[in-house]
Amino acid sequence: MIRWSTLFGPGPARVRKAARPESGLLPRDAAGERWLAAVIAVLCFLASLAAVGALAADRAASGWARELRGEATVQVRPRVGESGDTAAARAAETLAGVNGVSEAAAMDRATAEKLLRPWMGEAVLDELPLPFLVTVRLDPDAPASALTLGRALAEAGLDATVDDHSLWRGEVERSAMLITILALAAFLTTAFAAGAAIIYAVRAGIQARRSVIETLSLSGATDAAIGWLFQRRYALLALAAGAAGSAAAIALLTLLRALGGSQGLTPALPVAWTDILMLSPCPLVAATVALAAAHLSARRELARLGASQVGG
Repeated sequence: MIRWSTLFGPGPARVRKAARPESGLLPRDAAGERWLAAVIAVLCFLASLAAVGALAADRAASGWARELRGEATVQVRPRVGESGDTAAARAAETLAGVNGVSEAAAMDRATAEKLLRPWMGEAVLDELPLPFLVTVRLDPDAPASALTLGRALAEAGLDATVDDHSLWRGEVERSAMLITILALAAFLTTAFAAGAAIIYAVRAGIQARRSVIETLSLSGATDAAIGWLFQRRYALLALAAGAAGSAAAIALLTLLRALGGSQGLTPALPVAWTDILMLSPCPLVAATVALAAAHLSARRELARLGASQVGG
């Protein structure tokens, strides 16, 4: 029988100290571990990007809905003998005094042309009859309803139509929710793939070293000591790989955030600094998954080994 001192030196108390160099006890499979680390890093990178995408999509959806809820547009039709600009100015003055309205302003033709120019082109705008509009900014705490605005205009003798953007708001909210769900599904799928890859690789690595487990067990090493060797080995590997993947994602998102100014690269998917900080636990999560997988796999191999020794 191989003596304990041959592998670890004098006494079981030095198991952890002797195992730290891993010289001869857990020989490195350099190529296999490099590939495992690369897979973990890539999956952590993708999971980090998906997580930030889900947060940005949810933030964008809330922002779009909030902007639409805070505004209304009124189309004014002038009476006989009244100019459109006069009717729009009278409507803006009327709406400015309504409870729940923060501001109301008549839109001049230059502003309307500026809004339509990307869609209609320069040649058509000069001859195009444009509606007379009033933009209304509502009180965010107690916004006035479309019914209230319409009643105030009617009492002032104005022929006008109020659009509170409810139709557009519903479409925007549904589209934004779909984007959020897709981004969240991508994050969960990638995170599951990363966890599955870590578990599979750890189990395969421990099974490949069954002879090492048997040798350590026969030499007198406890199950806890043997399990710790594998737990420490794969936890550190996953920690380093997860840190590399998260660092790459953080670097990319930091660049996009810096290039985009206060709203990130694009207002459609605004990235906040807090989103980037939330990626820091990713390496710890990867290491925890590897630690748990190594613990369970080592216990199973030791149980099989004990059963085979009893049967033999």
